[in-house]
Amino acid sequence: MRTVLDPTGEQRTTERELLPRPAELRGRTVGLLDISKARGDVVLNRLEELLTADGVIVRRYRKPTFTRTAPVDLRHEIAERCEVVIEALAD
Repeated sequence: MRTVLDPTGEQRTTERELLPRPAELRGRTVGLLDISKARGDVVLNRLEELLTADGVIVRRYRKPTFTRTAPVDLRHEIAERCEVVIEALAD
């Protein structure tokens, strides 16, 4: 069992079941979400290089600010266009 902490300030934890993970990323579309914190783009730039070299289709996204959740239209676009999402949390 894994424990995932939610940084949104919940007063009590919520049980959430993990979604199934793909066995391989090659040929899949992976969204890289920059949450707009300092140096998050550095991490994602390198990750994009590595994923692309392994045959992954990469789409880049950026939240307007790290202080708020991603806008609904951005979340919808990511959900429609990507099979996997990696979110950069850097400072």
